[in-house]
Amino acid sequence: MININYLAFAIPAFFLFVFIEYVVAQHKHKINVFKYESSIANFSVGIAERLLNLFIAASFYQVYNWVYQNYALFNISNEWYVWLLLLLTTDFVWYWYHRLGHEINFLWAAHIVHHQSEEFNLSAAARITTIQAIFRNVFWCALPLIGFHPSMIITILLVHGMYSFFTHTQLIGKVGWLEHVFITPSLHGVHHASDEKYLDKNYGDVFVFWDKIFGTFQIEEEAPKYGLTHPIKSYSFLWQHFHYYLEIAEAYKRANTVKEKWDALFGSPALMNQDIRPELEKKYMQQKQSASKIKFKGYLNFQFVVVVVLLTFTTMFFSALSNLDSIAIATFLLITLINIGALLEQRKWIYYLECFRLILVFGYVFYKLNILEFLIIPVVVLIVLERAFSLRNLYSKYVLSSHNIHN
Repeated sequence: MININYLAFAIPAFFLFVFIEYVVAQHKHKINVFKYESSIANFSVGIAERLLNLFIAASFYQVYNWVYQNYALFNISNEWYVWLLLLLTTDFVWYWYHRLGHEINFLWAAHIVHHQSEEFNLSAAARITTIQAIFRNVFWCALPLIGFHPSMIITILLVHGMYSFFTHTQLIGKVGWLEHVFITPSLHGVHHASDEKYLDKNYGDVFVFWDKIFGTFQIEEEAPKYGLTHPIKSYSFLWQHFHYYLEIAEAYKRANTVKEKWDALFGSPALMNQDIRPELEKKYMQQKQSASKIKFKGYLNFQFVVVVVLLTFTTMFFSALSNLDSIAIATFLLITLINIGALLEQRKWIYYLECFRLILVFGYVFYKLNILEFLIIPVVVLIVLERAFSLRNLYSKYVLSSHNIHN
């Protein structure tokens, strides 16, 4: 009997809520809440995290259980009031994980992706990377160490995550006295702002207690400007994930003293040389494109729908897939996400990525049919078609039909 992972239904539910938010934003004439390129970039980051977590999520519970069985300091019961204590403790641990994620370079490299969106809406909640998820779960190990049962921890983390999802919206204003108890969309919008007065504020995920105790609480006054203080100039899936690691590496290479090298890795992001990012963007030719210049958005949208559907079914039946099947699907999805980012950026090299992806698909199908030796046939056909019809030029003409195409 096939075990169905019902968490798969969270994927269509997520898109349903985003769609509702979009409809409401249009009805209220708040047309700037959503931007096509940013939304696609947000979704792509979230899809990659959900995909890669399929391979490692089970290990999180195993780690919690190992800590609990071997190192738990207390034997905590599961009485009803313990759930409230666990929720408070979870939010306290989150506060310090979140705050350190903003104050230490190598942690910020993973967390910065969540703050890159210059639009603040439910799609921005998806901007979580697998690297960030791993760091976060290291902090969560404090919970079984205290003595909370791993099953309780997993349950409360799901509740915690669902709550924080709904705080990523501009369509809910201030909510009276609740602003003094819970992290609301208004308060979390402050956290996502790049305005100087709002920087490094409101680290809590559910409650405001910790921010008030540790001096990081800030109510919304002027309308926030969302995103990074120095916005990245790219919608590239790869660049958004790894640009800050490159910045750290460059800062480390330029460092002349042990202290400077330490600061490059463990210092505050505020101390990072701000000239490094534009220099790297110029070196790697990172430049945002306007969606209005991308005439073949239908092709991009089709790929995106395929990715979402395939991710949903992969999540639902992951336990029934062989290692080869799951790795093949993950590879196809990750290449397609890179492809989508390259389409947004109108990169010429995307044609070669398309060819590579096509050959991989043929290779997987032929392997499953036990006729891998015939893979040479589609390869030869592709080469012949390229020679006869110059597929690369046709691709550039009809797919990369932007006014500004990059290499």
